[in-house]
Amino acid sequence: MPKKEIELTEAEWTIIKAVWEQEPCTAPTIQQALEKETSWTYSTVRTLMDRMAAKGLLAAKKERNVTLYALKNAFNGALTPMVQCLIETRDLDADELAQLELLIKEKKKNAKK
Repeated sequence: MPKKEIELTEAEWTIIKAVWEQEPCTAPTIQQALEKETSWTYSTVRTLMDRMAAKGLLAAKKERNVTLYALKNAFNGALTPMVQCLIETRDLDADELAQLELLIKEKKKNAKK
């Protein structure tokens, strides 16, 4: 049975991208990283991250009095959102983009039709 596809909200995408850059991380770290962009409070970020952990998008590990979050099946096996997130969250130079294009062209050439 195929996995149910999860569609991420805009807020969840924002959290995913921030966690991707900082993992493992805490909710306060993410709140500080996103404060200028979103104006979210700590409680908003913590609630979002806890809900995302409950959905299986983030792994949450309690260590002493701190919860560490990391990506966990964030893309539910879907390649396109993963690549999109990579491209949007990294400053890729022309060489890196060319390498990605080459990989895609090679895969298309070798793909079964």
